[in-house]
Amino acid sequence: MWGLLLALAAFAPAVGPALGAPRNSVLDLAQPATTKVPGSIPAPNSSLAQLPAETANGTSEQHVRIRIIKKKKVIMKKRKKLTRPTPLVTARPLVTPTPAGALNPAEKQETGCPPLGLESLRVSDSRLEASSSQSFGLGPHRGRLNIQSGLEDGDLYDGGWCAEEQDTDPWFQVDAGHPTRFSGVITQGRNSVWRYDWVTSYKVQFSNDSRTWWGSRNHSSGMDAVFPANSDPETPLLNLLPEPQVARFIRLLPQTWLQGGTPCLRAEILACPVSGSLSMAHVICPGRTPPMPHAMLHCARQLMKQVHEQCPNITRIYSIGKSYQGLKLYVMEMSDQPGEHELGEPEVRYVAGMHGNEALGRELLLLLMQFLCHEFLRGNPRVTRLLTEMRIHLLPSMNPDGYEIAYHRGSELVGWAEGRWNNQSIDLNHNFADLNTPLWEAQDDGKVPHIVPNHHLPLPTYYTLPNATVAPETRAVIKWMKRIPFVLSANLHGGELVVSYPFDMTRTPWAARELTPTPDDAVFRWLSTVYAGSNLAMQDTNRRPCHSQDFSVHGNIINGADWHTVPGSMNDFSYLHTNCFEVTVELSCDKFPHENELPQEWENNKDALLTYLEQVRMGIAGVVRDKDTELGIADAVIAVDGINHDVTTAWGGDYWRLLTPGDYMVTASAEGYHSVTRNCRVTFEEGPFPCNFVLTKTPKQRLRELLAAGAKVPPDLRRRLERLRGLKD
Repeated sequence: MWGLLLALAAFAPAVGPALGAPRNSVLDLAQPATTKVPGSIPAPNSSLAQLPAETANGTSEQHVRIRIIKKKKVIMKKRKKLTRPTPLVTARPLVTPTPAGALNPAEKQETGCPPLGLESLRVSDSRLEASSSQSFGLGPHRGRLNIQSGLEDGDLYDGGWCAEEQDTDPWFQVDAGHPTRFSGVITQGRNSVWRYDWVTSYKVQFSNDSRTWWGSRNHSSGMDAVFPANSDPETPLLNLLPEPQVARFIRLLPQTWLQGGTPCLRAEILACPVSGSLSMAHVICPGRTPPMPHAMLHCARQLMKQVHEQCPNITRIYSIGKSYQGLKLYVMEMSDQPGEHELGEPEVRYVAGMHGNEALGRELLLLLMQFLCHEFLRGNPRVTRLLTEMRIHLLPSMNPDGYEIAYHRGSELVGWAEGRWNNQSIDLNHNFADLNTPLWEAQDDGKVPHIVPNHHLPLPTYYTLPNATVAPETRAVIKWMKRIPFVLSANLHGGELVVSYPFDMTRTPWAARELTPTPDDAVFRWLSTVYAGSNLAMQDTNRRPCHSQDFSVHGNIINGADWHTVPGSMNDFSYLHTNCFEVTVELSCDKFPHENELPQEWENNKDALLTYLEQVRMGIAGVVRDKDTELGIADAVIAVDGINHDVTTAWGGDYWRLLTPGDYMVTASAEGYHSVTRNCRVTFEEGPFPCNFVLTKTPKQRLRELLAAGAKVPPDLRRRLERLRGLKD
């Protein structure tokens, strides 16, 4: 790997001259973070196509930075060793623009146009065409920004569009469907575990009828503009047009590409309606009226404060801790009695932004808190019931450090992975304690549940050490979980359209994927189906798969471990360390949708977010009390016959046990009490079935309490105890 990096660094300064490009068209491998107006595309002077610095003697000096992209893949079979890419990046006669034909500085270039929708699938497959394709899996419908390939090349789900090798004039074409103002192009290379393929320069053409074409030209020379393209397969690179063009069709014509490879690309097109470009001159936070721009941390806090001021009687803002960079993890609590746990009222939560570049969940939670406030004030009966029957906690950003990185890069330029990790380079969804392994080992040894419990497994010793690799964000969430008796949760992610449920980790060690259900598989499948069945995008029968798997054939739900193994996931930890049942919702093919897509994404998810919360009423609920004092018993165990996973009561003795409809034998037990078993029926009617228990202390417990209170033991009881001790001896 290091040899490859050194080789890349060695030939990088020669890339520009090999293309014959003028000085201000040379592709620089250094790609600094860009400062961006919220929701807009960076101006060309901060573009990824950077100008090389001038030295004192007038020569060009380039700076090289190599970015290593971590891929979420597991390679299971050996293949041929990859040959090192050679520095020459041409596979056809070179097109050499003169310095006079270079792109002008972009004081007139349009920067505010949103993406046309290749990445988000708003542009259908039928509107993508190409001169040729190597295979169906490398067809034009795969030429979408950030699309991910499967593990195998040559299947139906390769990672980009690739022209045939013998195609001497390749092109990739997008039909906007109507006259559109095109302002820019973003490209990547092919996503592949096995291949290196990317385009290094291209031209752009336009048409209104797909027969007559004209090209994008330089202002000064009138020659066709040749745009510098990619230097690696994953980093998105933006080129703004010298002048926006109004047309229906746009074509990208690769001119040069990596030697030994083929012209392959993934793309997004920046385009505005011809009636006028999208205005960015609006306030970010107040009102959040469409188009709803992404909010930075301080702005999200301001928005939460506004919601609290509008609905002070049903909201409370609190922080559960800080990120590695010191940013607070703010939570919005919504209930008719905020700040206190009411007996018999379940606690539910939504968590978003665990991966900082997956921004849609964050925006949806900010919109959800506004919606709940507004509808409560309007007297909406559904919302009123939600807020009076449960306590809702919304954490919009678990990884604010990663979000800040992604935000400044921009929705279309952040790529697939930048901002995913926290500032310690920790993936928070792999950072929770692995409680699966000790549980499964104890089960194999026959120790569960008599010696090792099947619930509330303790943290491993290594995980509690001061030098353990545990992110501060993870520690904060674990403390939050322990402090509040959560019953139901969803973890909002992005990059796919599917709901995954535990277990997330495969039971077979080192297996890349394997069906690994929990004892509550029926409940988790129910919860997942409820969200997927209420999500408009997941229910669209005409939509195509996001990347390399079609989850619609299974109802848009999947067992997490059967998708890909995730040791240390928050879902598994919630299930094994607390009473909380949690699923992961992958909200959109696009991890960081553009702001103009947020209104539709809200409509896609609004009903699903509400319906999922309502599932906390499914199952049984009640209070376990002491017969003598009638006080609730904390930490009593609720066991359901046939389900090898128990839950416990909260400090007031109340509990909630999610179950699908059916008849269940339920046992309540607590230390120092006789156990009680009763039948509890769960129906399809709304509301949990009340299943209360009254426990009686054992004689031994009564004696302990008498002795602890300083009481004398009655003579007859003392004699009985002495006889028992004698028999025991």
